[in-house]
Amino acid sequence: MGKMKVKTDRTNKINSRSWDDIVYTWITRIFLIIMVAVTLYPVYFVVVASFSSPMYVNNGTFLIFPKGFTLKGYTEVFRDERIWIGYGNTILYTVCGTIFGTAVTLLAGYALSRKDLPGRSVIMKLMVFTMYFSGGMIPFYLIVKGLGLLDTRFSMIILGSLSVYNIIVVRSFMASNIPDELFDAATIDGCGNGRFFMQIVVPLSKAVIAVIVLYIAVSKWNSYFNALLFLSDTDKYPLQVFLRQILLAGEAMLNDTETLLDQQAAAELRNMAMVVKYSVIVVATAPIICVYPFIQKYFVKGVMIGSVKG
Repeated sequence: MGKMKVKTDRTNKINSRSWDDIVYTWITRIFLIIMVAVTLYPVYFVVVASFSSPMYVNNGTFLIFPKGFTLKGYTEVFRDERIWIGYGNTILYTVCGTIFGTAVTLLAGYALSRKDLPGRSVIMKLMVFTMYFSGGMIPFYLIVKGLGLLDTRFSMIILGSLSVYNIIVVRSFMASNIPDELFDAATIDGCGNGRFFMQIVVPLSKAVIAVIVLYIAVSKWNSYFNALLFLSDTDKYPLQVFLRQILLAGEAMLNDTETLLDQQAAAELRNMAMVVKYSVIVVATAPIICVYPFIQKYFVKGVMIGSVKG
C-alpha cells in the first residue's frame, strides 16, 4: 500500500503541472528540434550528395536519401595516390602534435596555476599579449628558417601545437580544482612538484585533458597553411593540402569545359566535379568527427569548468 501511495503521489505531482509549463516545454522541444534539423541537414546533405548521382546533385534536388547511388566521387578521390600519402602524414602530424601540445600545455597551465611561481603575473600578461599582437608572417617564416625547420616533418608537429588560450583553460581548471592543501599534504609526505603533477594532478584533470586533446587534434587535422609555407617536398604534405589541390584541379576543369565543343561531355565534367567536392569534404572531416563521441562527456565537463571558474 505504501508503494502504491508513493507512486500515486508522484503521478499526481507530475500531472499537476500548470498549462503554461506544458506549453513552454513543448515550444522549447519544437524549437530545439527545428534548430537541430537546420544545423545537421547541411552535414547530412553533404554525405548523401557524395553517394548520389552527379545529375541529381548538380540540379539542386532536395536529397533525403541518396538518389542514383554511386561511389564515383570516392573512386575519383581515392584513385589519387596522394590521398594515402596525405592521410599518413596527417595522422603522424596529428598524433605527435597532439601529444606534444597537450604535454606542454598541461605543464605550462600547472606552473601558472601555482601561486608560488615567481613572476607568474608578468609571464601571464606577456602570454596574453601574444594573443592580440604578433610579428607577422614574414618574421615567423624567418624564425622557422633560422631554426632550420624548413621542409621538415618536425616543424609540422610543433608549429601550432601550443595555444595561449588552451594554457589559460588549463590554468583556470587547475587553479579551481587542485587545492593548495592537497599540494601541502603531498609535500609533507615527501612529494615534489614533478611527482605531484604526474600522480595527482594529471589523474584529476581528465576532463580538461580531453578538451585540450580535442582542440589540438582538430587544429592539427585541419591545418594546411603552415604546410604551404614551410614544406616543399610533396611527400611530406598533409591530407588537407592534397585535398586543396584536388579542389583547385576541379575548378580548373570546370573552367576548361567552356572551351569544349562537346556540351554533353562538359556537363558530365561539371557534375562529376560537384560530386568530388562533396566526397572530399567527407574524406577530410569524417575521421576527426568519429573521435568526438568517445570524449564527449569529458569535453563538456572540461569546457564548463574552464569557462565558469578562473
